[in-house]
Amino acid sequence: MADPFPILDPADPRVLDGRIWEELCDTLRDAGAHVLRADLPATPLERAAGHRYLTQFLAAGINFCVAHADPDHPELTRMMDLNMRWGLDSPDCLYLVASLRGDARYRLWGDPGTANHLDIQVNAGHYAEGSIEALRTQGSLSGDDLQRGPDGRVEIFLGGAQRAENWLPLAVGARFVQLRQNFNDWSKERPADLWIERLGGPVSRPPLRTDQIAARIDLLRSWMREGGRLWQDMSQVMRSMPPNSVFSFAPEASAERSGLKGQAYCQGNFRCGPDEAVLFEFEPPPCRHWNISLANAYWEAIDFISRQSSLNGHQARLVPDGVFRAVIAHRDPGVPNWLDPAGHEEGTLIVRFILAEGPLPEPSARVLKLAEVRSALPDATPRVSPQAREATLRVRREALWRRYRR
Repeated sequence: MADPFPILDPADPRVLDGRIWEELCDTLRDAGAHVLRADLPATPLERAAGHRYLTQFLAAGINFCVAHADPDHPELTRMMDLNMRWGLDSPDCLYLVASLRGDARYRLWGDPGTANHLDIQVNAGHYAEGSIEALRTQGSLSGDDLQRGPDGRVEIFLGGAQRAENWLPLAVGARFVQLRQNFNDWSKERPADLWIERLGGPVSRPPLRTDQIAARIDLLRSWMREGGRLWQDMSQVMRSMPPNSVFSFAPEASAERSGLKGQAYCQGNFRCGPDEAVLFEFEPPPCRHWNISLANAYWEAIDFISRQSSLNGHQARLVPDGVFRAVIAHRDPGVPNWLDPAGHEEGTLIVRFILAEGPLPEPSARVLKLAEVRSALPDATPRVSPQAREATLRVRREALWRRYRR
């Protein structure tokens, strides 16, 4: 009988003698420098958050670079999670990813769910390279583009001959397909239930070779070293801006480098002392989806399951003038649009707009004493009791448990 696994293992010497593991351990030790940089705050809270971030970033890297790095037997997995937060992740978004290769064909099928906005994107390059320029979007489809069957299910093809609908090309350098699902009403919208398979390949997975595991561990080392440095550098750009300021940029440039097509951003920072509040204001334009979220100095979204550190267009309360007014404060100011920084006196923030109509707003911010918040807001601003706040947090938590169900 013919050998079902004809490719011989090249017997990578680093795997055989254990050097590959020693090199990984050296990389992990050196990665501690990401949280000890001189440009990062050195308070106990920030150091604790930094070391937790390293473990979460490592977990995400193991998942993406090692456990699900086989383009011949791809599996959709979470790129970010409640306990794998990195890269200025959006609390509204469920991120899925699967490995690809440019010379193969794939089928993606199932129930697309009911998220407010769905995007399927093929990318070349890899986040582990630590370079935005190394990433290149080869094509994308939104939920609006998909043709659905009578039962609402979809079948999407990646690579191979061009099809009239539900098709994305694969070119040289393709490495992964990324799915983004943005949820507006967390309690009602339902995540997709999708599968992916390579067409024309066997179901059985051949035994792992030493050169394959060596390549995946090397990719994980680059993830921790180069990828970690990229997010820290980008966070520092935001943090070095004047306190409580943002800048805007249009979606086109980002969409070419694995960013979400049609999404525009306002990015910046916040600084808020223990007895202060930051009043952050803008008028949301007509758009498919918008949100604002706080992140810490490591470009990690601040805990959004047990704290209201983010708000979107469904969750926010706007008074009749149509202006969104958020209050960043360490103690609950009793207003609907409180953004809780979870003890962080400084950090980064981002406002996202998907498929916005017209120009982006120019957000403004001013620092107040916490006691001045109520007088700085319109009279129509509702009051939120501690009991109502607790109920809101419970609704958030239960909705996120459903979204990230195991």
